Amino acid sequence: MSGQQTRQWILSNPPSGDPVLSGANSTFELKTLTLPTPGPEQVLLKVLYLSNDPAQRGWIDADADPERLYTAPVVKGEVMRAFGVSEVVESNASALKVGQLVLATTGWSEYVVINAKECRPVQPDAKAGIRPTHFVGALGGPGLTAYYGLVDVVRTTAEDTVVVSGAAGATGSMVVQIAKHIVGCKRIIGIAGGEKKCRWVESLGADMCVDYKSPTFKEDLWKATEGFVEVYFDNVGGEILQLMLARMKRFGRISACGAVSTYNNLQGAGVKNWFEIIVNRLEVKGFIVTDAIEAGKTGPMVQKIVEKIKEGKIKIGADSETVVPTKFEDIPKTWVMLFSGGNQGKLVTEIKA
Repeated sequence: MSGQQTRQWILSNPPSGDPVLSGANSTFELKTLTLPTPGPEQVLLKVLYLSNDPAQRGWIDADADPERLYTAPVVKGEVMRAFGVSEVVESNASALKVGQLVLATTGWSEYVVINAKECRPVQPDAKAGIRPTHFVGALGGPGLTAYYGLVDVVRTTAEDTVVVSGAAGATGSMVVQIAKHIVGCKRIIGIAGGEKKCRWVESLGADMCVDYKSPTFKEDLWKATEGFVEVYFDNVGGEILQLMLARMKRFGRISACGAVSTYNNLQGAGVKNWFEIIVNRLEVKGFIVTDAIEAGKTGPMVQKIVEKIKEGKIKIGADSETVVPTKFEDIPKTWVMLFSGGNQGKLVTEIKA
């Protein structure tokens, strides 16, 4: 196969606020082009699944300063960046065979020509319940982010009480399970939206989960954190972070992973009660999972997660991911579900033929 035609979603209008999905000012534009023939040590991939990650919003923000980003932004006119699980359909590389599944940065594209060295083979394990989609979820960025942010960044121990916001999301749900089944924390409190999600978080190992959609949320959170807590794993920022700053023990540690509640309004993301950090000598540390990758720490992390999956302790069943069969022309619509709480666990786009 050569000269493969493909559709791609291009960044056409970097947004300052909410992404726009239609009209003259649409954030993305659908284009069709013909790919080059794969060269030496290159492969042609057919994209099967796309990872949806809150960080993608920061990569396309119109107001972002490129010098302050941890990675290069997606530039106007470029393919929207994303990780994807793909099938090798043509190979000029001895290390990758036709039919093999790989993980790579494919972008929002039906097909892509890429260097073989940029692909990581993935091996699903039906017996253990490990599916291809788990390599962009529990065994991919979210699982590694959870492990690194909890264990390395804030040094969580079995003596700690941990609060996790976004606990029903891809990373938060793994934080709950790693805290329970790997670290063995004495108490785990989740924060999620809605009764159903809260009960699911508790089924993963949280001692309790507080519903931020409840009219009594603040009172419920105060009761759940009576006596204050040692560790807070923050996925959402905004108002919940403001509240949790007042619920930390003196010398408490905060793992600053994400701020999904503010990604469409970065100008309003400031911390209002900074004094809590000062008077209680709190440690707030931001991190990116690439820190762990560059340090060569991810191999043992994946091994430990797989070990607990095979023991039946870490759950990666169908309810741990939201896989949305999506026509290629509707990919942006699935992606924006991230910002409305439309997913439980990892949000994955399954590209329909």
